[in-house]
Amino acid sequence: MKERVIITGANGQLGKQLQEELNPEEYDIYPFDKKLLDVTNISRIQQVVQEIRPHIIIHCAAYTKVDHAEKEQDLAYLINAIGARNIAVSSQLVGAKLVYISTDYVFQGDRPDGYDEFHNPAPINIYGASKFAGEQFVKELHNKYFIVRTSWLYGKYGNNFVKTMMRLGKEREEISVVADQIGSPTYVADLNMIINKLIHTSLYGTYHVSNRGSCSWFEFAQKIFLYANIKVNVLPVSTEEFGSAAARPKYSIFQHNMLRLSGFSQMPSWEEGLERFFIETKSH
Repeated sequence: MKERVIITGANGQLGKQLQEELNPEEYDIYPFDKKLLDVTNISRIQQVVQEIRPHIIIHCAAYTKVDHAEKEQDLAYLINAIGARNIAVSSQLVGAKLVYISTDYVFQGDRPDGYDEFHNPAPINIYGASKFAGEQFVKELHNKYFIVRTSWLYGKYGNNFVKTMMRLGKEREEISVVADQIGSPTYVADLNMIINKLIHTSLYGTYHVSNRGSCSWFEFAQKIFLYANIKVNVLPVSTEEFGSAAARPKYSIFQHNMLRLSGFSQMPSWEEGLERFFIETKSH
């Protein structure tokens, strides 16, 4: 018998690709975008969840405008924290497994060797704080959860850094890119591979899921242009020079302790992920 899966944020870069990459012979997928399912409306969520009675809910819906969140604090918390609470409560009522997608921005970013799942979060911007609040609700209100933190996400759908760089690379001769923020880029397909494995298990808990290794945004951009064969001059700038409303972690490198301890194979490197992104997007 197929298991029923609800995906929130189904039009986002993660939710959209997830629909393609979950096995249709195993799962009946019920995708919901924000028009069909407002995560801040608990009565609507409970109605949908009671009607479908899913085995699994993958909660991708989120407020992700990092800079805007500094001015739209209530909206960020309403979607990322209260929305997560509403999903967790509704999911618990029907005994569904819950996957909550979170972020590297829950961390302060002062550890050059990175963060594992046992380091304490200390967000330095509203976006990160609202996502961490969502994590807390999930932990308090649900007993079959996977909190999946990911970072620097990109894929074939939606807006992301890779697509932005490719667009700018074709429009300009010179681009300035931040060189003093270090993190772990993540190809959506590699994240989805782990989500797909996790939902087959009862190995509940918090997981860091990114591609292996780390780089600066500047180094990431250089590699994007290399693989895309775009000739453009990339200039390294500091976070301060670039200027942005929200503070960002200086180091948000992920260590994959929970994946390793739970017996999962090593993640592909960020270079491998990026190379595969270009191969797979060209073949479509």
